[in-house]
Amino acid sequence: MEIHLIDGTYELFRHYYALPSARDRDGREVAAVRGVLGSVLGMIRGGATHVAVATDHVIESFRNGLWPGYKTGEGIEPDLLAQFELLEEVLPAAGVVVWPMMEFEADDALAAGAATAARDARVERVIICTPDKDLAQCVRGTRIVQLDRRRRVTLDEAGVVGKFGVSPESIPDYLALVGDAADGYPGLPGWGAKSSAAVLAKFVHLESIPADCGEWGVNAANAGALARTLSRERDRALLFRTLATLRTDIRLFDDVDELQWRGPQAGFDTLGARLDAAVTTGRAPGRVKSG
Repeated sequence: MEIHLIDGTYELFRHYYALPSARDRDGREVAAVRGVLGSVLGMIRGGATHVAVATDHVIESFRNGLWPGYKTGEGIEPDLLAQFELLEEVLPAAGVVVWPMMEFEADDALAAGAATAARDARVERVIICTPDKDLAQCVRGTRIVQLDRRRRVTLDEAGVVGKFGVSPESIPDYLALVGDAADGYPGLPGWGAKSSAAVLAKFVHLESIPADCGEWGVNAANAGALARTLSRERDRALLFRTLATLRTDIRLFDDVDELQWRGPQAGFDTLGARLDAAVTTGRAPGRVKSG
């Protein structure tokens, strides 16, 4: 069997910025929820049998206590933010498992769900549906892969190396050095994608990088400056790696059979009809950038 784990937060953002506004009879914006629902059910019609969707029930997580600049819900449009709770109501009614995260993030749920599912010998492949680069750390061989559904690009372990220049296990270290603007931490000054990949391809983890850049064996004109920066800001780099490291110790389900889609629940027809009846009122706010 194949397990499809979907980044509901990304999907909600993507559909909000791609679809025309639509409001239900109470004036509530529902276009993004309607779009995500149609997309997930389309996957099921296309053959997906075991599906779960992870959402950020609240945007903040334990990481906000570790780094003051970490992402928050500030600046998210109210019409978008209000649809999280509705999505978490609609998808279970459609028979789809949903993991609404509070202390942790949707990315953590996807990582934990993938790790749990992969322990079942019956599972041939786990497909993590998100373009978020954080999730590249979860890829294992060809058994746990990452799928960007919008671009129709699948990354297995070789694909991760080809894209980032490092193996999945080095992705948190890589993000610690280059930073992640979407999550709100800057990385280390001077450490770009090429220099970070070159060094980590050789040493894998931050603590294994020698202080003497002469041992790096990489052709970087500013290697000395990079070494001094890493020495000076090593503690900050380790903190950023903690921010980038996804949690896999969250208990979400006991058996992959719990993720099998068995049809909609009672009352879904009424809820679906209400979404279908929503009136399109304007243009989409714009296109969301995927990361």
